[in-house]
Parts: sequence; C-alpha cells; structure tokens
Amino acid sequence: MKQPKLVSATQAELDELLALAKAASFPQDKYRLLEGVLGTFVYVMQVLQNTKSSLRRFRRMLFGPHTENKRNVLKENTGNDAGNDNQADAAPGDQGVVPAQDRPSELEGKRPGHGRNGVQAYGGATVVAVEHPSLKSGDQCPECPTGKVYAHEPREFVQVVGQPPLAATIYQIERLRCRLCDAIFSAPMPEEVGPQKYDESAASMIAMLRYGSGMPFFRLEGLQASLRVPLPDATQWDIVGKAVKGPRSVYEELIRQAAQAEVLHNDDTPARILALMAERTKAEARGEEPEAKAINTSGIVALLQERKVVLFFTGHRHAGQNLAEVLAHRASELEVPIQMCDGLSSNITKQFKTILCNCLLHGRRKFVEVVDNFPEPCRHVIEVLAQVYKHDARCRDQKMSPEQRLVYHQANSGSLMRALETWMKEQLEQRQVEPNSGLGGAMNYMIKHWQELTLFLRQAGAPLDNNICERALKKAILHRKNSLFYRTQNGAEVGDIYMSLIYTCQMCGANPFEYLQALQTHVDEVKKSAHEWLPWNYHQSLADTFLAVATRPGTAAPLGPRVRAPGV
Repeated sequence: MKQPKLVSATQAELDELLALAKAASFPQDKYRLLEGVLGTFVYVMQVLQNTKSSLRRFRRMLFGPHTENKRNVLKENTGNDAGNDNQADAAPGDQGVVPAQDRPSELEGKRPGHGRNGVQAYGGATVVAVEHPSLKSGDQCPECPTGKVYAHEPREFVQVVGQPPLAATIYQIERLRCRLCDAIFSAPMPEEVGPQKYDESAASMIAMLRYGSGMPFFRLEGLQASLRVPLPDATQWDIVGKAVKGPRSVYEELIRQAAQAEVLHNDDTPARILALMAERTKAEARGEEPEAKAINTSGIVALLQERKVVLFFTGHRHAGQNLAEVLAHRASELEVPIQMCDGLSSNITKQFKTILCNCLLHGRRKFVEVVDNFPEPCRHVIEVLAQVYKHDARCRDQKMSPEQRLVYHQANSGSLMRALETWMKEQLEQRQVEPNSGLGGAMNYMIKHWQELTLFLRQAGAPLDNNICERALKKAILHRKNSLFYRTQNGAEVGDIYMSLIYTCQMCGANPFEYLQALQTHVDEVKKSAHEWLPWNYHQSLADTFLAVATRPGTAAPLGPRVRAPGV
C-alpha cells in the first residue's frame, strides 16, 4: 500500500461531506459505511491529539492490555528492574518499601520445573496391574540358588492414547427367525449398554467442551465428521438441553448455598443474546425506549469457609441485581456478608445490606495506565501496594485465620496504606499533581473509595481484590470469544447452569465430567434432594445409591453406566 497524502479536515467539513453523500442518493448501506468510516477517523484523531494519551495507551485501547505484573510494568516504563527495590532512584516518600535483603525468602518465586507430570498427576487414569509371567512371591530367585523373591514396589509406566471426544460403538445384535411361524428371537443387549443412543457420558462431554472449554457446536461437528463419528450441532444442543434437568436442580441449590456465604465476590462482563438484541432493535424502530439495553454475564463467587461456589447469570440484569436475587435466599439470623466488587454502582445491591469492599487492583490499574507519563509517582504507588500483597502472601503461607490475618495486616500494612493516603492527598492539595490529569484521576479514585479499598485493615476476612471473580468470568469470556453469542434466553440459562457446575467442580477439586454424568444418571434422586448431590458430597450419595441397588433382593450389583459406585 502506498503512503497516502496526509490531509486535515474539521468536523464541519466532514459533516458537509456526509450531507453531500446523502443528497446524492447513496444506497443506504453504502451511506452507513461511509458514515462509520468518517466517525472512526474522527475518533482516532481525537484520541491521538489528546495530551493525556500516548501511542502505547492507544494500543492498549485497541488490542487490550498486556500483563500488569509489577516487574514487567516498571521495567518496561522506567528502564529499571522492578525486582531490585533497593536502588537509589526510588520515588520521593518511598519510605514504605522494604529493601530486598529484608524480605522473607519464602515469598520469592520458585524456579520453573521441567513441565512433565508424574504418575500421581493422572488421578483419572485406569490402573492395570501387570503380573510377572513366570514368577510370584515366594519363588526361588533365578539369579542365585538360595534366594527367594518377594513383592516389591511396582514400576509405574504411563501411556496416553488419543481418541475422539465422542466415540461410537455399533452393536450387531444377532437375530434368529423361525421358517414356519416367522417368530424372531434377538440376542439380549449387554448389561452395560443403556436404552438410549446418546448416554449420559455424551451429554457430559458435550457440555464440558462447549461450556467448559469454549468449543462451539459447529466446530465439534466438524471435528466429529472428520473422525467419521458424525454429531450435528442441532443434535448436540438437543442432547445437552434434555440433560439439564439434574444440573438445574443442583444449580438452584448452589444459589441457596451461596446465599449463606461469609464473603461474596461479583462482577459483570458483556454478553450477547440474539433474541434480546432483536427485541431491543424492534423497540427502537418503533420509537420506544427499551427497558434495558445492556446484556451481561454476571459472575458471583461465594466463599463458604473452605468451599467456593461459582454462579453465572446472563441477561439484562447487572451484577448487583443478580446478587440481590441470591441474597434473597439468605438466612435471616446470619450476619451481614462481605461484598467484594469494583467501584461501579451497578455491582452494588440496594435491596440487601452488605459490608462493601472494593478491589485494590482496580485502583492500582489506574496508575498502571498512566505509568508512561508519570513513572516516578506511579512507581511509588505500585511498590507500596506490592508490599501489602507480600504481607497477604505471608498470611496465606502461614495459614493464618481471618482474625490473625487482620491483626497482621494492621501491624504491617496499616502504616503503609496510611502513608500512601497522606502522600496522595498532599500531592493534590499542594498542586504537585494536576487533578484533571490521568495521575490526578487515579489518585482521586483511590481517595474517593479509600474506606472500601482498605476494609481488609478493619474487617476480618475482607479480601484485597476481586481476582477470584475475574478469573471465573474468563469462562464466560472464553465462550463469548468462541461462540460469540447465545441465540435465546433459554440457551443462555442452560449455559449458565453448566458453567456454574463445571467451574464450581474445578474450584472444589471434583471431576466435572464424572459429576455431570452422575447428575444425569440419577436425575430423579437429584431432583428430590439436590443438597445431597453437590460437588463436594455427591460421592457419598453415589455410594448409598450403589449399595441400595446392590442389596435389593434378587438384584445383582450393577456394573454398567446406569448406576455407578465411586471409582467404578
């Protein structure tokens, strides 16, 4: 492409150009294209001409931010290694930074490993015992005439094989026909084969691929077709849609469980539901104002002592409204829960009282965004917050209780945060920082939300940031980037149910594939007592069901997929 001739045009000139194009009876679609191109041109030029912006920041706006790791941010923008904190060019007032030699060595990063997995990592693998063909325990040693061999620790060898995501087996059932009366006699089906074409494992795998790994139905359809086990995308939706009865009951129970949590994290990410978007477009075409324009996926992570429950809700409602729906199930005798979110008002629930705390990393990010233009002040803030996170890491390493963690932060992080607040206020009051600049905006945000940002210094169990919810929302973001949208509200609800169960299993250390299969196999029992089929206690219910069937008079212990004992 040849370098174009650079021209400058005012907004009035561009508006005049659009008016001429409209008067020339441009086709409607071509006119909208020209209008969009000129609008993009104006937006780009305004951003680049803004003195608060930079090419690096503009690049982040277009392509998204890279890592906000302290070492990378400070090294990239100050030319110094952020890991070497005892250098002479620290920012003024940096008295809160602890020299490197005084830091606890156990908090330093571990050396990277070789990346290979040991045998113990393959918890879901089938174990096959291979016996020696000619020797057994107690036999004479072939090497010496007087020795005997005894059982020794087996050598373990792992072999990983490939297979289609969904495999098929063709059963050719033998049939015999009488030549005189035309009676037909068919061989019985094997006990392990269920009556339906697609068994529970097929529905579980499709749900795992679509809602756990972000693989669209049409992409799985192409993969299965190339492996000569066809599975149309419409059939995939039919399978997971019919299998959602058991998971739906557990999803509703997880909402009740999450309502009793001591700490609740919540946040939003944009979503697309074609049916809702079409309704909004029709309302706007009629000249009506839609009741709600935004479509979001809300993520709520509830901390129940040692357990974590993850819930997703997709629709017009914001995170605060969805949190209110969850808290409606909270027992009245419980204390007010802690709510962690960012500073947006849409994340706050107005119907129920919570102890609000805001994400410290959202405040830090505002300094990361302007670190190019204000390297030294931003370095000071980032370094102080790094020390607070080191203290929090020590609390986790030593497995302190919430009360012990509170006392530790008050003793070690309290002075750092008070000094940081005083320093920011002085910078603004003494006009060392322009309030309307990017740095001034970052400082004003921190000062405005200071009570919520520093709740961890006053409330036991208050978290520092909302990272756990941000990571959970990556499930929805992964789905959005691959599948782009949901077609209907019902499809979004099914996706929320499966995502919630899959990610809750991962947070609790359960196998989501086996768990979904268990819910679908025992759907009647799950609907009757969903509280006994949660990711952390369903193994006991499986064992009880297996024992009840096995001890039934005249019934042999089942070995097929319809009823499974744990580990079978």
